[in-house]
Amino acid sequence: MIKLVGIVGTNAAKSTNRTLLRYMKKHFVDQAEIEICEINALPFFNKPDSHQPPAEIAQISKKIVAADGVIISTPEYDHSIPAALANLLEWFAYTTKPLQDKPVMITGASYGVLGTSRAQNHLRQMLNAPELKGLVMPGREYLLGHSLQAFDQDQNLIDKQKATELDQYFHDFCDFVLRNK
Repeated sequence: MIKLVGIVGTNAAKSTNRTLLRYMKKHFVDQAEIEICEINALPFFNKPDSHQPPAEIAQISKKIVAADGVIISTPEYDHSIPAALANLLEWFAYTTKPLQDKPVMITGASYGVLGTSRAQNHLRQMLNAPELKGLVMPGREYLLGHSLQAFDQDQNLIDKQKATELDQYFHDFCDFVLRNK
């Protein structure tokens, strides 16, 4: 079974990106083991004198290194990713580099209609940086707009078309992970 790390790309206490990852963990339980990682308690990046990461960064990095792939679910703030997610990526780039050549799936949920399209594009560019070198699955994205209304009381996707779209993307990502092991 494929082992994945799902990164909640925000430090917000309530986030539909967290809900999306929880849905994926439950919905795809027969296809992959997904461990969800929070980034709400990370220290702010400040270029240290050594390349040693803080314990919180080392812990997430260790999980990513042990995994077959990574899912990053990001909201969109001002046409970009949240500062908390940029902070995590800066720590990774300067210290542990756990995303290098690691298959990455990008998803995003937002309250508006566009569903994080600009944030995902920005994240894709960042992950292509030489210090990160995440192996982002090309040609695919999952955009969940109007995310406050997207889930039922059991945290299942309501819109069958969006659920089917996610099913196909996840299936393709699992194939991508296996091809790049």
